[in-house]
Amino acid sequence: MKNILILCTGNSCRSQIAHGYLDHLTNNSVSVFSAGIEKHGLNKNAVRCMAEIGVNISDYNSNHIDEYINENFDFIITVCDNAKETCPVLPMSNAKKIHKNFKDPSKSHNGNYGKDFIEVRGQIKKFIIDFIKTELI
Repeated sequence: MKNILILCTGNSCRSQIAHGYLDHLTNNSVSVFSAGIEKHGLNKNAVRCMAEIGVNISDYNSNHIDEYINENFDFIITVCDNAKETCPVLPMSNAKKIHKNFKDPSKSHNGNYGKDFIEVRGQIKKFIIDFIKTELI
């Protein structure tokens, strides 16, 4: 089973959405973890955004990268430029690193739910589908 880490700044929104899609679209056939360079807590609008399409991430946790320092990953996916630039080296991991920057929808409209969440959700879905097709199948 492949181990995949999705990394973002605060592990509250973009990485959680990507984590949800990977769990859902692979029918949990891979081990998915998500973390942040910081720990901001799970964003309620990310939960809402995914619930609208039938993906439940409400029981996910916001984790810090240090929790996975001794894990061995096959892939480390960064979903924001800040995480890519500040990601610590994971000594146990020879992971393939993949990066795609997504706009943080929680920074739009004073953090209120709206079209930015839906737009970023769609972009992340496309990215995850492409990742599955090119790296996992």
